[in-house]
Amino acid sequence: MLQEYRNRPRDEAAEKIESYIAQHNLKPGNKLPSERDMSEMWGINRMTLRGAIQGMIFEGKLYNRKGSGTFVAYPKLNRNLQDLKPFSAAVKEEGKTLQTVLLSREIVESTKQLSGKLCIKLGHPVLVITRKRIVDDEPVMIEVTHMDYERFPKLMDYDFGKESLYHIIENVYGTLITEGTEKLSVTFANEREAGLLEIEEGTPLFNLSGVVKDADGIPIEYFKSVARVDKIRFSSMLTR
Repeated sequence: MLQEYRNRPRDEAAEKIESYIAQHNLKPGNKLPSERDMSEMWGINRMTLRGAIQGMIFEGKLYNRKGSGTFVAYPKLNRNLQDLKPFSAAVKEEGKTLQTVLLSREIVESTKQLSGKLCIKLGHPVLVITRKRIVDDEPVMIEVTHMDYERFPKLMDYDFGKESLYHIIENVYGTLITEGTEKLSVTFANEREAGLLEIEEGTPLFNLSGVVKDADGIPIEYFKSVARVDKIRFSSMLTR
């Protein structure tokens, strides 16, 4: 029974792809043949092959670039779920380059959900900052940050393409970030997310949300992010 499970068509297709990569000595960033060509080479159903490719993308072995095809993946950026360091610091530690593109910055009235997350009154002004994170010239994450505008009004003036949000909070406002909670799940890219991340619509993405607090336990930020599963790995340290 176990052998039968291991040899199901999708697994066999993945083995064919891995063998092709090894036999042709493909390196990270090298392109695979088209789905049509691989399907004809191995006599594999296109849907089965596509499922195998999606599985390997989720595992971080391949990545897809919209309109260009499927490529051998680079090593993933590792993020510790228990670490509050800025994303920029984590990227630097991995020896990678980071670009941040500010997609939007606006002030909205607090909804019931935002009021609960930020511990503010309904209708209170909230600053919403949306950024795209690009690591080693590949878009990997879309981040949406919600903050109490009356507490951090100067954030409307900073260039987040050049400056770290957490650095400004701690060094300009003197607010120490000490704790937070985070939830991680899997979602699928909608049309807008796919366009911004240069992937196919429906591609699996990590879905993150959480709240970051100061030393007094007061919420500083409520964030929601989506990240490419082929570019980032999330881990956690277990202790007893």
